[in-house]
Amino acid sequence: MGYWIVQTMNGISFGMVLFVIAAGLSLIFGLMRIVNLAHGCFYALGAYLAIAILQWTGSYFLSMVAGPCGVAILGMIMQRFFLHRFPKKPLSQILLTLGFVFILEDLALLIWGGEHREIPKPPLFAGVLEIGDMSFPTYRLIIIATGILLAIGLWLFQEKTIMGATVRASVDDPEMAGGLGINVPALFTLIFCLGSLLSAFGGAMGGLLTGIYPGAEWEVLLLAMAVLILGGLGSLKGAFLASLFVGLVDNFGRVLIPNLALFTVFAPVALVLAFKQTGFFGK
Repeated sequence: MGYWIVQTMNGISFGMVLFVIAAGLSLIFGLMRIVNLAHGCFYALGAYLAIAILQWTGSYFLSMVAGPCGVAILGMIMQRFFLHRFPKKPLSQILLTLGFVFILEDLALLIWGGEHREIPKPPLFAGVLEIGDMSFPTYRLIIIATGILLAIGLWLFQEKTIMGATVRASVDDPEMAGGLGINVPALFTLIFCLGSLLSAFGGAMGGLLTGIYPGAEWEVLLLAMAVLILGGLGSLKGAFLASLFVGLVDNFGRVLIPNLALFTVFAPVALVLAFKQTGFFGK
């Protein structure tokens, strides 16, 4: 019994990492309708920068903050000077962001090499919580708590603040929002930066769980898209619940039937697309 509880907690902790990444993707694609294939690269860069900053400064807090902020600046440059030129042109967005993927992958390979890297566990959270015959790493509990707090914070931002209402209005009718004096291009750049920051922060969290390695950006992007499809475009509640589902299914699939792990994740996605194209909570 203890084994299954531990594996469930592992799936939930990975699901929280997926939620942070998928929440950023939901902002960029679900709300702004920008097809950003470089979102997985933001995840990888967040992990690599967190490792580099930790090695330079020895500060876990700085590595978790400065790394994602650096990726957010990259996202701002990418949206403002490149993607901004191709509104409502998904094919151009795909080609452009795919080019960024190749550039960022090669730069990461040049700077950090091709070996597997991990973020060392913070000494404060390196212990193990023991309950009866079960033991569970403390840092995984911190990741679960962080994901829940971020979900609450994003929901409050989206539903209970003037800025959230401004974002929803600008997405629904950008022309009317612009006529009311809202700087829609600057707001969209800000939202793209927030989505990039969330993906990079997910990379810093994921670096504690699985480490980072060449190719991880594509694996994470596929799982984040599965979350987005299952939960529904633009739905924060859907992203949260779908992240838990995908995290659990992915973890148990790798444990029980490793050769069919991807099938266990994407078979439900195919069924949802066949019968409910908007996802469970999409509109």
